[in-house]
Order: sequence, then C-alpha cells, then structure tokens
Amino acid sequence: MYLTKKDAMRLLCSLAEAKKMKVAVMYRRTVGFASSGALLGAVVGGPPGIAVGDVLGGLLGSLSWSTEFKPVSHILKELPPHQQEKLCNHVVAKIGNLQWRDVEHLTKLVMGSEALQEQLLKLLEGYVTKELKTSVQYGD
Repeated sequence: MYLTKKDAMRLLCSLAEAKKMKVAVMYRRTVGFASSGALLGAVVGGPPGIAVGDVLGGLLGSLSWSTEFKPVSHILKELPPHQQEKLCNHVVAKIGNLQWRDVEHLTKLVMGSEALQEQLLKLLEGYVTKELKTSVQYGD
C-alpha cells in the first residue's frame, strides 16, 4: 500500500507519543526591556541615565528567556508540507516492503518490532537535532 504524507505523520506522531518524546523550546517571555530601561533611565537620570537604563534593561531582558518542553508529535503536526514530505520519504525508505492495510495496521506492525521502532526513532532524533537544532528527551 502507498504511504501518504498524512499517514507517515500519523505513524511518527503515534511513535513519538508512545515514547513520550519532547524537545526543549526557548521562549522569550517579555520584550522591550532595554528600550524601557533607557526611557526610564532618561527620565530619572538624564543622558547618563539612558546608558545605565539601557544596560540594566538589556541584562534583565537577557534573563527573561524560558525553556519549555513541547511534545515532538505537536512539532510534527506544525511542520510545513515540504518538510513533512521529506520525512515521509525517509519513513518509506525505513519501512521498506512491509505489507500493511491501513495506518492503524502499520502502527501496530511498527510497535511490534523493536528494530523498526529504533530505526524510526533515530530518524526522528536526527531530524530534530539537525533541523530544529535541539535535542530529544524521553519520558515524563
């Protein structure tokens, strides 16, 4: 049976959810600390206050990054179509001549084979590491 892009994404999402794969994503909580600091510094200290406020605001802004963990399955669903197609082609190469009826049957076959799971997990890890420049964590 022909593996569609949608079926490949469903298979990879099922595998990622079963293994509880997640990645660290950096978020910027607030913006504008440097400009706010400069403005406040200008009001309080005049021209020298601009420089001091800008530096302090910049330092505070650099500390405002937070790391959150996002499931790999959510990231796969948000991928642009061309990247999904690329992953689909890699999945087709990994599953080879496996005989399956539908995506549920294919998922059961993959979940029943440690070798296939490992190949697809390496594929996902490689993609996340290379394309998203982050690392994968497993479990809770």
